[in-house]
Amino acid sequence: MAATQRIAAGAVAAAAVAASLAGCTTGADGSGGAGQGAPGPQKGKPAPAPESAIRLIGDGSTAFTGPQPHLPRPERLEPGRKPPQFVVFSWDGAGEDSQRLFSHFREVAKANNATMTYFLSGVYLLPEEKRDLYKPPQHSPGRSDIGFNDVEGITATVRQLRLAWLEGNEIGTHFNGHFCGKGGGVGEWSVEEWKDEIVQAKQFVKTWKTNTGTREAAPLPFDYDKELIGARTPCLEGRDNFTKAARELGFRYDTSGVNNQVWPTRKEGLWDLSMQLVPFPGHSYEQLTMDYNFMVNQSGTATQGDPAQHGYWGDQMRDGLLRGFQRAYDGNRAPLIIGNHFESWNGGTYMRAVEEVIERVCTKEDVRCVSFRQLADWLDAQDPKTLDKLRTLEVGEAPKQGWTSFLSGRPAPAPKGVPGAPAARR
Repeated sequence: MAATQRIAAGAVAAAAVAASLAGCTTGADGSGGAGQGAPGPQKGKPAPAPESAIRLIGDGSTAFTGPQPHLPRPERLEPGRKPPQFVVFSWDGAGEDSQRLFSHFREVAKANNATMTYFLSGVYLLPEEKRDLYKPPQHSPGRSDIGFNDVEGITATVRQLRLAWLEGNEIGTHFNGHFCGKGGGVGEWSVEEWKDEIVQAKQFVKTWKTNTGTREAAPLPFDYDKELIGARTPCLEGRDNFTKAARELGFRYDTSGVNNQVWPTRKEGLWDLSMQLVPFPGHSYEQLTMDYNFMVNQSGTATQGDPAQHGYWGDQMRDGLLRGFQRAYDGNRAPLIIGNHFESWNGGTYMRAVEEVIERVCTKEDVRCVSFRQLADWLDAQDPKTLDKLRTLEVGEAPKQGWTSFLSGRPAPAPKGVPGAPAARR
């Protein structure tokens, strides 16, 4: 990859990003940006860099634009304080198409004080005519079970990714070709094959301008090598070898498994932030917190089943997620992890259900609807002994003696550099 270069905001390629960033930049004094209303640079001090300057990376498909806006600083839980209720809404294979669900749920998130994680499929930034650039493990070049994209679709998706990140959302990966099952599915891939797939997923993000020929377009405002810290595997398969590869590549979490509603642990050095089992109204068994799994248990393989049942099926998913939320909110406060797709299965009933859940839970007191990155940041900031104690609580179990007594012990001091630690001496 070519060396990073610095350019001013007046450059054509950066103009759109600079305009977007202008509304998000905050000065150290909270005044809305360095130099507003201040005198010129004093003698002996260098002039501050332009507020809207960015550094293009490689072919300019991505750029370093500074710290991500709207990321809260994680703090250690104070002794005796009840943990916040975290809820993570995440989207597999995120892309913008004619349904415009990506842009819709960005607006839903903003209206309800939420941020989310969007797992981008790398081939959604690769045009059909360049499909042979993708060399999937155990398959011939140019093969993908979810197809590729066109320049119009790539442009629309990039716009949503850019805006989502500037609003504080996370851009993860759902890899590329979405191969499941026997005969070369991700469950059969080696650690080295997973590494190759991850490298290619990054590469398609880092070269979308070259591959589409739209070199004057605004870049994505992040360094994807640093932004990408987690993923969900296709069909939740291949997790064992994927996590080994992900750990070696510096990932921080995985969300490809099935958990109960308890506090997370680390596996293979990664936070295990898998989706969970929640009540399934009308049934004696519990259901995974994903729209696809609700659909399979309602209409089977038919993505557009009996229209007369669409409303009921959506209500069933909504109510199941809400019961799972309430069970945690009133109980052990374990983070609730929810996964979805930008799909209109069964008449779009699951999209309606998810939106209603967001509206009902994200505005509640002590609830934080966050991305996986923000949840991982918070977990990293906690005293390990506090997390160990939280893990002793079973599904829906609140401390019998109350939260004040349960978490009243004095926490161990945070290591220097960890949020909540004393300032390092200079």
